[in-house]
Amino acid sequence: MKREPFHEAAVVVSGKICKSLFLAPDWLKEKAQEIRIRTGRPVMIVYGKEVFFLREDGSPETCGGPSVIRAEKQDVEESFRRICGDSVYSHQEEIRSGYITIRGGHRVGVCGTAVMSGGEISALREISSLNIRIAREVKGCSDRLIERLGESLEDGVLVAGPPSSGKTTLLRDLARQLASRKMGFRRVTVVDERGELAATYLGEAQNDLGDSDVLDGYPKGEGIQQAVRSFAPEFIICDELGGEQDCTAVQEGLNAGAAVIASIHAADKKSLLRRKQARDLLKTGAFGWVAVLGARTPGGLTGIYKAGELIAEMDRDSSGSDVLHSGGICGIA
Repeated sequence: MKREPFHEAAVVVSGKICKSLFLAPDWLKEKAQEIRIRTGRPVMIVYGKEVFFLREDGSPETCGGPSVIRAEKQDVEESFRRICGDSVYSHQEEIRSGYITIRGGHRVGVCGTAVMSGGEISALREISSLNIRIAREVKGCSDRLIERLGESLEDGVLVAGPPSSGKTTLLRDLARQLASRKMGFRRVTVVDERGELAATYLGEAQNDLGDSDVLDGYPKGEGIQQAVRSFAPEFIICDELGGEQDCTAVQEGLNAGAAVIASIHAADKKSLLRRKQARDLLKTGAFGWVAVLGARTPGGLTGIYKAGELIAEMDRDSSGSDVLHSGGICGIA
């Protein structure tokens, strides 16, 4: 059965708004990247830099006038309960991190009033807005990266980019291609901590990751250890690195002889160079290359850089020297 990502994402929204979302035209459903719901504000469907509002009959407009549907407080509250499967308590850890992953790998950002305990956020109350980011498969979006790096993928790749640049989509396609006949059925283990890569449901991946092994819900550190112990992977793929524990985890993968392919948030190359987390990750030696995304299409590369040269730039920058500005090691600009 063909998956309908927009419908998967929209079905968790409160009944009144869900009905209008399902009535939206197919062209908008196919393009949509986000569904934004805010208390007292018009419901928004976002595609790149374009924003659309819906009338009750699902017809879109761009001005957000008086005829468009608006989310009331009860709509946001009902949607939040449905997103949590009527069990908010079981999702507290995710809620504290700011988002929840739902069936299909779609991520829902949550805004509300923070409840503090011991100087840390322990929960959220009075939920005021929800941002449903629609996860899609874009088969072939990693073709350009594979063409540029070839066997150098075995040196490890850190994929950097801003939100909605397609980092997860790219990793998903890389896993599929590496574990396919085309690439010689390489041994790939995906550590899918948030369920966004494989979108596993009842033990079956909803997304096509080829013949990858998927460790669903495993924290990255434990997942990488389990992968090394049980699957002897040639490639370990995981999403969104950043913390000190993640550095330790990727180092363990490197020591086991596996190539690590992972992602990190960074608006562009300059932002990446300023991030201490990026510096720490690159200095583990687990990544030979950094691929920077920035184009509006998933897999749209703005540059591929040798990790060693980026580390050198970081060192120059931290010492107050001039930073070397290069156009991309592989000639991508």
